[in-house]
Amino acid sequence: MEAACFGIPGPVTGNRASTPNLAWVVDGALVASDFQVRTVLINDLVATAEGIPLLGTDELAALQEGTPDPEGNRVLIAAGTGLGMSMLPWMGNRWVPVASEGGHADYPPRTEDEVELLRYLRERFGRVSAERVVSGPGLFHIYNFLRDARRIPETPRVREALGRGEEPARVIGEAALTTGPDGCDLCSRALDLFVAAYGALAGNLALLGTATGGVYLGGGIAPKILPRLTGGPFLQAFVAKGRFVPYLEKVPVRVILNDRAALLGAARHASLLLDR
Repeated sequence: MEAACFGIPGPVTGNRASTPNLAWVVDGALVASDFQVRTVLINDLVATAEGIPLLGTDELAALQEGTPDPEGNRVLIAAGTGLGMSMLPWMGNRWVPVASEGGHADYPPRTEDEVELLRYLRERFGRVSAERVVSGPGLFHIYNFLRDARRIPETPRVREALGRGEEPARVIGEAALTTGPDGCDLCSRALDLFVAAYGALAGNLALLGTATGGVYLGGGIAPKILPRLTGGPFLQAFVAKGRFVPYLEKVPVRVILNDRAALLGAARHASLLLDR
């Protein structure tokens, strides 16, 4: 092995990273010394972005076909344990991923429900970032808000699963997608609010990055809630930008289905490093 590349969930400075959501400090120089291999650390969303050109059409799900500009900029947004973002400007012959910590920017409420959610979260956390809402923990925060502030009753089965310490985002997401008597109205409404906030942030990022080449959704959550992302609150919030509705209606929106996209991208980055 001649080179190694690692995608790290956090900002990378001087080939070293201290992750905001995990108690990790990773030093590329130490890794290189220990394993005697050229080592580079990159942000995990940069790794995912590097993997996009390697994905087949069957590894992407279209939420909005749009009219892609073949040399237009792209952006990537990914909700999972946290909220990651990356810009992908077109630089002559390829899309070049640019790291971003936009998930830690302020949460921008748009509706009365979201304003109330902001107040609820501010009482508990002080400053409220976008990641406090659009992430796995964020879905649980929304659930708690609707339960506590809106007095929407819990489903006993969901309450018991959460009480046993099962992963909240998985429990809420699965219950929200369950129809019939086994469904959960509180979970469904929480997921709708989550999806709308996700769509609004994706639309904001598309404008920030002039993403005429496409918006990509990565992370572990989007593939699991794909039925709820298709149409409905996500795309309504994505395009709801006043005079820029026609602009955003032309932007392709894709969900990355391959959960190894970041690994593929890290390998591609290492290969490009050797080529240089």
